[in-house]
Amino acid sequence: MEKYLENLNKEVKQYLKILSPEFPEWLLEYINTPEVLRLDGIGQSCGTLYTKVYNDKYFYSVLTHSIGVALIIWNFTHDKKQTLAGLFHDIATPVFKHCIDFMSGDSEKQEATEERTEQIIKDSKSIMKLLERDNIKIEEVSDYQIYPIADNNAPMLSADRLEYTLSGGLYQIKVFDIMSIEKYYNNIVILKNEDGIDELGFKDRKVCEDFIHDISNLWPRWIEDEDKLCMQFIADIVKSMNIKGYITIDDLYNLSEKEVMQLIKTCDDSYIKNAFIKFQSATRNSVYKKEVPNKDIYCTTVKGKKRYINPLVICENTIGRIKDVSPIANKDINDFLNMKEYQYIGFNFDFKPYTS
Repeated sequence: MEKYLENLNKEVKQYLKILSPEFPEWLLEYINTPEVLRLDGIGQSCGTLYTKVYNDKYFYSVLTHSIGVALIIWNFTHDKKQTLAGLFHDIATPVFKHCIDFMSGDSEKQEATEERTEQIIKDSKSIMKLLERDNIKIEEVSDYQIYPIADNNAPMLSADRLEYTLSGGLYQIKVFDIMSIEKYYNNIVILKNEDGIDELGFKDRKVCEDFIHDISNLWPRWIEDEDKLCMQFIADIVKSMNIKGYITIDDLYNLSEKEVMQLIKTCDDSYIKNAFIKFQSATRNSVYKKEVPNKDIYCTTVKGKKRYINPLVICENTIGRIKDVSPIANKDINDFLNMKEYQYIGFNFDFKPYTS
């Protein structure tokens, strides 16, 4: 755990300090379990870090994301059970994260890999010992969706959605600096939504409006054709590796991304190996985007998940959605929702995934 904290860059350390000025020391023992520390070998960017199509600022692990979610929950609730549910919410994440959802045919909801969460916690002697000591039941921490501050339905604002938005605006598409994150974060409070349920929201309309304008430049990154193409390609490579017996499904939950990539690049099947090497060298200029398929290259069609936020905001002593009270935010959100996507996307090299 100490090595993990030491290896974080200065910007991420400052960022986590904003999320919770006082780090909850009791959380360290839970972070320092093998099942949670494993997440440090998985990138939050879903494999797009490993191609020249993208140029992420630095590697941001699922472990850092999970700790960030836990810190947000702790900051607003000071509730151990909710905080642990946030820490554990991605404990069942496989290598390449949502690419494995794509592999399972779940590219739109991206929830298929969450099924193992309770079992992984239950099978962990370290975590179960800590939970028993703290008199916490497994069902109180194995499903963060029971806590609306931790998770809720999009486009509402939750700790999970807030964390990957803030961090994505640091390391993926630079829409924030540390000072702007602090400004936005310190404006957030717990409000009651339309259904009388607690939800994170903003105190000030102008701050919320600026927040939406900033992140509207980030949202396209998560749904654009290039992103979906990279994720589907990784899904097809991993599935082909599994079909040919070079990797098991359990390997996806036990190995790091570096270890799995090494298996791909050293496997005996040169067709798989060479395709992945070409993927690593691919650039945005090599991406095919048309309304008709191309049978001569790796070409696919896939629907993605549109991630965006329409937060609550206090406006003239009433609580509403920013989209309803701000024409600027309304335009930013609608522009994103109407973003152009091509029917067929591909790389300018040939690869046909194995089916048997």
